[in-house]
Amino acid sequence: MLTLNLDDEAEKYLIEILSREKTTSQDLVKKLLRNHWKNLEPSQTILERMGGYPEHLLEGTGNLSDRDTRKQKISEYLQQRQKKRYE
Repeated sequence: MLTLNLDDEAEKYLIEILSREKTTSQDLVKKLLRNHWKNLEPSQTILERMGGYPEHLLEGTGNLSDRDTRKQKISEYLQQRQKKRYE
């Protein structure tokens, strides 16, 4: 059990929130603490929310940062795809 002394302003806010939320002071404090706790935890990156790195896309060989290498890999892929279509 926790006892808390509020000043007049805080008590006025509490009464207003309780009347609008239609909840008890205990439930309101739990909700506020839970929300504050969640904000303290570091948020996940988009990549983490999506389940991590797409490993199947990272299996490239060679330096794919190099334009000529990318161009060659794309060309090979398109040729293989074209070849499969006409077989």
